[in-house]
Amino acid sequence: MDDHGKPFSSPADPHGAKANFDTNEKKLHSHGVSGLWRQITNLLILVGVIAAIILLSRIF
Repeated sequence: MDDHGKPFSSPADPHGAKANFDTNEKKLHSHGVSGLWRQITNLLILVGVIAAIILLSRIF
């Protein structure tokens, strides 16, 4: 039976999944909360730019 594409199928390389988790964990520890604030700030800037474009398109 082919389990390809199923969301709960076992990963093909469990060691690769662990390595990916470890990499993400190291990234979180190295960037920490400041990385989260940077992402939030980037999201707010993006929302502001989109809102400005929509506002300008409605005015003109």
